Amino acid sequence: MMLLDWFHSHKDMSGVIIGSMFGMGARIFMLRSDYRQYPAYPHGKIIHLALGLIAGALGAVAVPALFNKDYTAITFLALAAQQFREVRNMERNTLTAIDHMELVPRGAVYIEGISVVFEGRNYLAIFTAFLSSLFVLLVAWWCGLIVGVLALIVAHVFMKGKKISHIADVEMVDVRLDGPDLYVGDVYMMNVGLEENREIIREQGIGFILTPKSDDAKVTIANLGQRQAILHDVSTRLGVYRDDGDPALMPIGKLGLRTGKLGLLVLPREKDIDKAYQAVSNVPLLEAAVRMPTEANRKSTEAKPIG
Repeated sequence: MMLLDWFHSHKDMSGVIIGSMFGMGARIFMLRSDYRQYPAYPHGKIIHLALGLIAGALGAVAVPALFNKDYTAITFLALAAQQFREVRNMERNTLTAIDHMELVPRGAVYIEGISVVFEGRNYLAIFTAFLSSLFVLLVAWWCGLIVGVLALIVAHVFMKGKKISHIADVEMVDVRLDGPDLYVGDVYMMNVGLEENREIIREQGIGFILTPKSDDAKVTIANLGQRQAILHDVSTRLGVYRDDGDPALMPIGKLGLRTGKLGLLVLPREKDIDKAYQAVSNVPLLEAAVRMPTEANRKSTEAKPIG
């Protein structure tokens, strides 16, 4: 009871504490180390958790500062935005530096997408802390708790992005060699000169055809960055049957120019067809790769004067 009385009598401090708690909680909730092992454990996580605490504290402190007509709080939020842009640059530079050491690189588009996510999630932490603190001061501490939980749910919704399976049908097909010419389904991939490499492809190769579900999806899966992201994710989850200096054994994605279908050849270390299918289907759809030409063309047509 004494604690509840303290919360009632110290609304400003209660707002800061509850807001900071939910801001930090939102960053913890959104921080994931999956099969990509990024951010690394534990030091990579410590950096992002520290930034999450700073973001939560800034969002929480801004509310009582504004209530007390201390408008310099806006300046601190602007400085925080600048700092989180530096986080984006830090992630971009780090991932670009280590990408050269990958047998199957992520690619610049995938790296940019990851960097944007890390920046954006700090803003979500500020947003969560700000709302929690605001409702503590406007209503009561219990209302701040409710709003904080709702803000965490909203943050969870923003975490969910689309996957390749949302825009394309994934089908496993045969890998076929016609002399030195390599085909995945009916899509020509490349010329494989050495018999040794052809034998490895016959044994280890798995082929997929991605059929776009719309005209917009055709343009999206044609993006080189999206293709590279697919190849990298599959190789990360299942390994890759190659070493440095084996260009003929590099996983590859080629476009069927007549059909718009994307042919994929992967050479996993662990040849598990079901896992490979799930890996391809669950690759995130990169924001920088998404294109909507049909929507743009429709708006352009509507804008034209009649007559």
